[in-house]
Amino acid sequence: MKLMFASDIHGSKNFCEKLLVRYMDEAPEKLILLGDILNHGPRNDLPSGYDPQRVSSLLNLVKYNVLCIRGNCDSEADQMMLNFPILADYSCIFVDGISMYLTHGHTYNIENPLPMCEHDVMIYGHSHVPMAFETEKGLFLNPGSVSLPKENSVNSYLLYENGVFSWRDLNGKEFLKYEF
Repeated sequence: MKLMFASDIHGSKNFCEKLLVRYMDEAPEKLILLGDILNHGPRNDLPSGYDPQRVSSLLNLVKYNVLCIRGNCDSEADQMMLNFPILADYSCIFVDGISMYLTHGHTYNIENPLPMCEHDVMIYGHSHVPMAFETEKGLFLNPGSVSLPKENSVNSYLLYENGVFSWRDLNGKEFLKYEF
């Protein structure tokens, strides 16, 4: 199974369009959005092409293939714009024998994980920095941010296929890889 993980679009039409081009090229079974979809949040500058209405229209085009988790900037008002559920604080999916816990990262993260076994994976955004970190509690992954990367990182997303996690920029170039 091929999955695409993305986080922190923050209402950027420009970067959402680039993400969806990558989505069409990569052709995953699911696009998993890890929160902060429409709102830029009070601590962030406005991202390039800030247009939450257009972002909601674009994402609604792929609504049947989206699984979404609520971010700290997402609200019930945002849910009214999107035709797929966005208000779950976390979820767990089982792929290729791997338990993958999905959350935004502002509540559950590497410092405060969900109940995981050592061979489980937690994937979360929020920090806007791509990372892979293995502990005795499990594997922690962050796809980075689609629109507002931090700490000199690039606009990015994460792919999973056949036990391999691959971080890519919005041109599709791989810059980090983790084999499970």
